[in-house]
Amino acid sequence: MLMPKRTKHRRVRVGRMKGVATSGNTIAFGQFALQSQGMERITSRQIEAARQAMTRHIKRGGKIWIRIFPHTPVTRKALGTKMGSGKGSPEFFVAKVRPGTILFEMQGVQEDVAREAMRLAAHKLPIKTKFLVREEG
Repeated sequence: MLMPKRTKHRRVRVGRMKGVATSGNTIAFGQFALQSQGMERITSRQIEAARQAMTRHIKRGGKIWIRIFPHTPVTRKALGTKMGSGKGSPEFFVAKVRPGTILFEMQGVQEDVAREAMRLAAHKLPIKTKFLVREEG
């Protein structure tokens, strides 16, 4: 699973996501891409599940780029703990995704194979997505 080697701060505040993606919103590497249509936090487990689904469908042919990375730690308090006594310990990492962000890119396979692989990957994610093809020009 993806996770940072080290972090500057052990815990971060939840914050608020708003607006649309201003960077990472164009196809940069591959021929086909999966673009987010909503705003959501995607866990490293969900990213890994989507990657495995795509890789299995294209039978290890072509190339896949993962364009998102889970930098943000999410904390949880132990079950049955009373209120107070500080913030919980980090449990897992998430990638904060805005509408328009390119999640995955693919190259070296036919369009119908890429479309089906991306569809399988999209089912593993908690977000609406859109399949994109790079315009030649």
